[in-house]
Amino acid sequence: MHFDLADLRLIAAVAETGSLSKAAASFPVAVSAASTRLRLFEERSNLTLFIRKADGMQLTPAGRLVLESARSVLGEAGKLRDTLKELAGQRRINLHLAASTVTNSTILPAVLGPFLCDYPEVDLQLVEHKSIDVLRVVLAGECEIGVYDGNLVNDGVVSLPFRTERLVLVVPVDHPLAAREQLRLRDALDYAFVCLPAERAMQRFVEELAMSLSMPLKVRVRAPSFEAIAQLVAQRAGIAMLPETTALRLEQELPVRCLPLEERWATLELRICFRAWEKLSSHGRQLVTFLSGH
Repeated sequence: MHFDLADLRLIAAVAETGSLSKAAASFPVAVSAASTRLRLFEERSNLTLFIRKADGMQLTPAGRLVLESARSVLGEAGKLRDTLKELAGQRRINLHLAASTVTNSTILPAVLGPFLCDYPEVDLQLVEHKSIDVLRVVLAGECEIGVYDGNLVNDGVVSLPFRTERLVLVVPVDHPLAAREQLRLRDALDYAFVCLPAERAMQRFVEELAMSLSMPLKVRVRAPSFEAIAQLVAQRAGIAMLPETTALRLEQELPVRCLPLEERWATLELRICFRAWEKLSSHGRQLVTFLSGH
């Protein structure tokens, strides 16, 4: 049988208000036109949806089932309308992605370009947190999606593999540690460090590690980026801890050496997390699918 969305909206409005006249006013159409549309729908479907009473309209059992399906169809139609507006650039979509300093600074900028090109209606905000706080803000609904260190307990979130990254020590080529093939953080804490600003998530992580060894980090200078840190290390201002991906690239450009750290925490098994697939927005699902493919 034939019906259109206006039929379904009318049925929903009558059920909500309990009155044909109030439902007609909400469209707005004449009461006679609304009555005719509802009667023709009932005739085409060979169903009685409402019992007409002096004090209003009451759903029949068949009407309750039709209303349930009508609301479902109207909901999907609304989603389609929003999607069409988004694709036409008429509606901006804001996504928040929480991740660590390493992920935000080295990995995500290198992979997100194609996603943003495919979805020009999306405005993406990268939010920086320590991994444990990434899980917290995702669970709290403050960020839809996160990327965190998979070594952490992840109760309450869906978790998918993303990337592996390592933290390494970067020293000048003539530094006393440069001849070492591998070392532990404790071996480096007698030396001055070049660091990120204190509020950066990775920097807090490194300083907490040093404190756990009862050897507070000797911070000589703080710089705003990994590249600036490497420049200062090359000029013998101190040593530093950097992501291996960035450090290996800078090792080709500057007189520095990358040294692996013989520590379990230095290997970051990065994973994507979100509360539940059905709770993600349509664009959030696309972003998770995109990232899990990378």
